[in-house]
Amino acid sequence: MNQLDKRNQLIKEWISEAAEISKASFENELVIHEKTNRTDLVTNIDKEIERFFIEKIETFFPGERILGEEGSGHQMTDLEGIVWIIDPIDGTLNFVKQQNDFAIMISIYEDGIGQLGYIYDVMQDALYFATKGQGAYLNGRRLKNVEDTPLNQGLIAISHRLMADETNEEARKIGRASSGVRMIGSAGLETVHVITGRLVGYLGASLAPWDIAAGKIIAEEVGLVYTQLNGKKIDLLKHNATILATPRAYNEIMKNYHLER
Repeated sequence: MNQLDKRNQLIKEWISEAAEISKASFENELVIHEKTNRTDLVTNIDKEIERFFIEKIETFFPGERILGEEGSGHQMTDLEGIVWIIDPIDGTLNFVKQQNDFAIMISIYEDGIGQLGYIYDVMQDALYFATKGQGAYLNGRRLKNVEDTPLNQGLIAISHRLMADETNEEARKIGRASSGVRMIGSAGLETVHVITGRLVGYLGASLAPWDIAAGKIIAEEVGLVYTQLNGKKIDLLKHNATILATPRAYNEIMKNYHLER
């Protein structure tokens, strides 16, 4: 087994174990804290799963750096070498309020280039993953390249923060130009809905590296475009206002609408 296959096998095993930790927690009372506000939550399970992944990585791949949402990893000023980017529970508010629509996300970057990306929809038992240059898969079935659907023929996800901003009429214009707006509340799940053609695009107001990293690898393997709203490349050392879309929808939005960038 080569190094890449070894990583792939181990990561899938770890994700499965982490998913069981998250589901087992439904039987217990969560310890919940607000991070920045009442809708930005962290639980003891987010922290437990992140520590679980970090312990595994440090055991099997010592010396490799880790960027985790809950701060248990390393401080990053560059992406040199091999860097793991982890979101233990993407959609924590959904996890707390609904016990549904949340994901586990892991990716590996080497010198800033995405190599492996995983998004696991826990409650649907759906694992989306990709290896750079080798296509994207859902539970082992290779995904086709997306149809290049224009904006007016597809549904779009637009983050609540963009839609609720009364000064940002452009986001609502995009919504009206599409077939309709859908929101899930999980960047990872919104991303895989674009990857599988259920959405034509996804606009995020301010996504962190761990919200983006895995999905970007998978999305690019099926022919999607993923950039900052200003058209620049994603910067995985900061938060980004983002657009993920089919090429046609991407070009329409970037040409015809003027979102805050």
